[in-house]
Amino acid sequence: MGGKYSSMDPMEIKVPQLDSMLERDPYLKPYEREYRRRYACFLDYVDKISEGEGGLENFTQGYKWFGIHINSNNSVTCREWAPGAEEVFLFGDFNQWNKFSHPYKKLEYGKWELQIPPNADGSCPVNHLSEVKLVIRTKNGDLVERLSPWATYVVPPPRSEGFTYKQRIYHPPPTQKYMFKHPKPKRPASLRIYECHVGIASSEGRVGQYKEFAQNIIPRIKKQGYNTIQLMAIMEHAYYASFGYQVTSFFAASSRYGTPDELKELVDVAHAHGIYVLLDMVHSHASKNVLDGLNQFDGTNSCYFHDGARGEHSLWDSRLFNYSEHEVLRFLLSNLRWYIDEYGFDGFRFDGVTSMLYHSRGIGQGFSGHYDEYFGLNVDTEAIVYLMLANHVLHKLNPELTTIAEDVSGMPGVCRPVEEGGVGFDYRLAMAIPDKWIKLLKETSDEDWEMGNIVHTLSNRRWMEKTVAYAESHDQALVGDKTLAFWLMDKEMYTHMSTLSDPSPIIDRGLALHKLIRLITHALGGEGWLNFMGNEFGHPEWLDFPRAGNNDSYHYARRQWNLVDDEMLKYKFLNNFDAAMNKLEEKYGWLHKDPGFVSWKHEEDKVVVFERAELLFAFNFHPTKSFTDYRLGVDLPGDYRAVLNSDDPQFGGHNRIDTSVVHVSDPEGFAWRRNYIQAYLPSRVVVVFARN
Repeated sequence: MGGKYSSMDPMEIKVPQLDSMLERDPYLKPYEREYRRRYACFLDYVDKISEGEGGLENFTQGYKWFGIHINSNNSVTCREWAPGAEEVFLFGDFNQWNKFSHPYKKLEYGKWELQIPPNADGSCPVNHLSEVKLVIRTKNGDLVERLSPWATYVVPPPRSEGFTYKQRIYHPPPTQKYMFKHPKPKRPASLRIYECHVGIASSEGRVGQYKEFAQNIIPRIKKQGYNTIQLMAIMEHAYYASFGYQVTSFFAASSRYGTPDELKELVDVAHAHGIYVLLDMVHSHASKNVLDGLNQFDGTNSCYFHDGARGEHSLWDSRLFNYSEHEVLRFLLSNLRWYIDEYGFDGFRFDGVTSMLYHSRGIGQGFSGHYDEYFGLNVDTEAIVYLMLANHVLHKLNPELTTIAEDVSGMPGVCRPVEEGGVGFDYRLAMAIPDKWIKLLKETSDEDWEMGNIVHTLSNRRWMEKTVAYAESHDQALVGDKTLAFWLMDKEMYTHMSTLSDPSPIIDRGLALHKLIRLITHALGGEGWLNFMGNEFGHPEWLDFPRAGNNDSYHYARRQWNLVDDEMLKYKFLNNFDAAMNKLEEKYGWLHKDPGFVSWKHEEDKVVVFERAELLFAFNFHPTKSFTDYRLGVDLPGDYRAVLNSDDPQFGGHNRIDTSVVHVSDPEGFAWRRNYIQAYLPSRVVVVFARN
């Protein structure tokens, strides 16, 4: 394992358990050598860091050393890593924008340092909200202006000054700093995630604010039965319409929503409600912006990124990190720690993991599931090792912390502990599920839906690797696509969503299928559940950020909360059902129980029946057929009652089910179960039964 890693280090490595993974998955055996090689590469990195940096604990706190820091005696210390620079200077309003009065001193290994003493009266030469810039003299003698990669606060310029963001020193007086008041919640056994974007959380045509979100939206989320929020687009991105995925300043919480202290307050308010807070983390790529991003920071095309084609993502038009570079690892690992230590986040959803895992970046690559795809030359070992390091560090920092991988490839071990040779994530996103629902709604009539195919998509996941299921994502809300509600009901949502409007077969079908799709995904699709804000009540229309193509309009970059709050509209029915299924999961905990046992998938009847967490789920997807005394296999004998049914009037249903009826089990075996009950299954309805 290597002897350099001190047993006193809080991030020490446990005894490897690679054999357990190899024994559990016989398909791994032919690739055992490669599987062990990856783990050995991880250990090599740890040993190098331990030898040169005193361990991962020190290495992952680079934000305490790099960047611009105001010391207790009011002096200022500035440090940067710019290996391609010939000279580095700091200038700003503190020195009347004199570019050359404050040069950095060159240190070893491409590092630069500047010490600025206090003013003669003992005050700090750089004030709170002072604007600063770096000037770098490149190898060819050019002078280029840059922002520090470690900047913790950057702001957009006035419209009259263009679009380049400005770095400001964020150092408010102690009386203005937000102090956390509430303890962090424990990791929920069942993750019910509300994926949200602060900027679009306002119903008004503008950018929403951290304070508004804390005050107005978090109580909604709590009431709806979610125990986790996943905040998108927090890391600063100069282009709002990038949805936060073209990051320019990695350590800066986006100023368009408010101040860093207001983000801290948001996280603290969530914790006060018992809500666990995840951050959407983008370490898969970075914006190409030069003047206010990382690109060409030191005047070279490399520095934080690979040079040449390997350093560019052709599809996303962005730069790709060089995960083998020592200082890049420091930067990224410290970035993770920054958001935990500074803001109190409870975990991360890592964006674009598939792009990281493969040299092809997943572009044009279909994954068949053959292990050659996971252990061949297309695999990017350096990126895998970075992700192993990240997960190792994070779980050592806090065992209650959660990481989720956005990976569509299904690489084995992504969601197994690093000690087993896995990549170390706790969950991966079930990205095939929303694609399946959209494909069905686009291409297949209701009568032709294949129950077996739907069940396969929902249950096809790696054993002992947890999955977060979702019926639709933020991607499907974007302009150019449609949400499930919009695919189902489209234009009729403008005319027939009033409770007083004439009956509409389209709206009736849409409400019914929206509930069925969401609950079968929730209950069968994984070990966690995710919903994008607004989809819980069938938010109409699409999501489109202000941009040149829409005349900078905010009309579609908002959430229309008034629709669900209006008692005269049918959006409340979907909202009520979403809350009911979350609260039923809270009571029975199916997400952290064994996967559902599917006993029945009848193609002609369009019926799916399964058990999970001692609940019996019966789905009738048939558009017209209702079934009397339909036989449902159950393993445990007893008296069963309906505890949730989508036909309830509070969910916009037709009240065809008498929930007072007791269904007594019969000991005659049926559908591979030891008992059965009989129940009425109306068309396009799901009924959930529980044993008394």
